[in-house]
Amino acid sequence: MTTPAKLSVEEILAKHPNAQRDHLIPILQEVQQAQGYLSEEAIIKIGEALKLSANKIFGVATFYNQFRFTPIGKFHIMLCRGTACHVKESQTILTALEELLQIKDGQTTSDGLFSIETVACMGACGLAPVVSINGEFYAQLTPSKLSAIIKKLREGK
Repeated sequence: MTTPAKLSVEEILAKHPNAQRDHLIPILQEVQQAQGYLSEEAIIKIGEALKLSANKIFGVATFYNQFRFTPIGKFHIMLCRGTACHVKESQTILTALEELLQIKDGQTTSDGLFSIETVACMGACGLAPVVSINGEFYAQLTPSKLSAIIKKLREGK
């Protein structure tokens, strides 16, 4: 099975001929879906197409926490910080994760393997504390369980 080619910013914009300001959010979502994040280059191209300044687009995009401005890692780790996870010490998991990977929330390792993102709630309260790595859930985590998971991912690349 082959992976579909990622659309370029230009190809996405071509799907929205005569787009106006009200098309901005859907275009940003499509670009992020295709590219993994919103690059400065993409924001400039979108601005040119919609006749909006890059500053205006960046301002809109930063208002919504769904948008990223740096590439995510091969293994994108989403850590739940919802109430149940908080009570079950998800902060300890975040601290351990940041120490293991030597990055902070919202960052990607220099080798591009790992990125960390905290989210408000994953709706998996019974599994607390929980992380999702590329959509696969890891439940009732401890720092030692997390370390073993990271080690396994590094070895498997």
